[in-house]
Amino acid sequence: MTDPARPGDAEAARIARARLPEGLRPETLAVRTALAPSQHGENSEALFLTSAYVQPDAQTSARRFTDMEDFTYSRTSNPTVRSFEARLAAMEGAEGAVATATGMSAILLLIMGLLKSGDHVVCSRSVFGSTISLFAKEFGKFGVETSFVSQTDLAEWRAAMRPTTKLLFAETPTNPLTDVCDIRALADLAHDAGALLTVDNTFCSPALQRPLALGADLVMHAGTKFLDGQGRVMAGALCGPDKLIRDVFGPVLRTAGMTLAPFNAWVVLKGMETLALRMKAQSEATLTVAHWLERHPAVARVHYPGLASHPQHELAMRQQSGLGGAVLSFDMRADTPEAARAAAFRVIDGTRVLSIATNLGDTKSIITHPATTSHGRLTEAQRQASGIGQGLVRLAVGLEHVDDITDDLQRGMTAA
Repeated sequence: MTDPARPGDAEAARIARARLPEGLRPETLAVRTALAPSQHGENSEALFLTSAYVQPDAQTSARRFTDMEDFTYSRTSNPTVRSFEARLAAMEGAEGAVATATGMSAILLLIMGLLKSGDHVVCSRSVFGSTISLFAKEFGKFGVETSFVSQTDLAEWRAAMRPTTKLLFAETPTNPLTDVCDIRALADLAHDAGALLTVDNTFCSPALQRPLALGADLVMHAGTKFLDGQGRVMAGALCGPDKLIRDVFGPVLRTAGMTLAPFNAWVVLKGMETLALRMKAQSEATLTVAHWLERHPAVARVHYPGLASHPQHELAMRQQSGLGGAVLSFDMRADTPEAARAAAFRVIDGTRVLSIATNLGDTKSIITHPATTSHGRLTEAQRQASGIGQGLVRLAVGLEHVDDITDDLQRGMTAA
């Protein structure tokens, strides 16, 4: 009779497959990191669609609900979700990760886990519009105050620090102007003040950039974007040390329930296997499109870290593995805001291949007008402070042939 406390030969072999050797590269971790396969030996990670888990006896059930190490209820843990968390943590070089329903719920979990009334946050004013709203409006109601500063001016970050500052938050590059912050400099600033630095790594993903290696304490992801890569599901995550992931965010997640669905976790888990290939191909295509736009007479300015004209180009190349990413934006040339908006709308409406949508990170190229979509809920003053003009167009480059993308943009430019 097999001792249940000791795995038999088949079980030992199964577990060994999940124990990868040290020193594997991110591309390999993106394919191989997951929980061990089941007794059936599936090569693709299994999708566990269950809300509850049958326990062998009452005593075991009591222990598992106390230590939360095993599976009890899918609001708190699920094998498919845990595989996603393990894979993302490995790729980011983190001790652990916690998955959430969306990228915004990851930021919600971050704030709920770390902050209380009276605490202070310093945040880039160039971040995603909903992030600004969440910090300034929603958590402002609960006594958490946020100061918004220039993404690129370290002196502004330093001047905004207070004795009550507990968190610095930045996304790099930013959405949609692709401003790049110096992660190591912000980490030093945060740590000197006893605060934490969280970096939204959605635009680069761990295929291009690993903020923890540059000194950040936590990494946030909207897995909806490049991690999935095909625009199929919503997902989010926080990556960082176990003492925060397990002991701080875990209890909040279990109580509040901003849980990632197993099906969504499985979809993103499989998307991550091709992440490095996609990011390289899409970054190369985006640079070609950016050069094309720079030469176009109807375009006033192109925002893309891969261009030598970008103010933080050298910093971006150091932090982002020498690639600019797959998102750019450009300002239409016009004399007034009204004329700029009309020109932007005509460019967008004149395309026939690009998708008019607000997502990014898809294999399908997506074009959008940030001032009326992603940043549409901000006041005009907030948009101006963030540099979001009415003539700004954002383009997330997919995997179509690059000449078809520029040909489609030319259709729009002709209409404008």
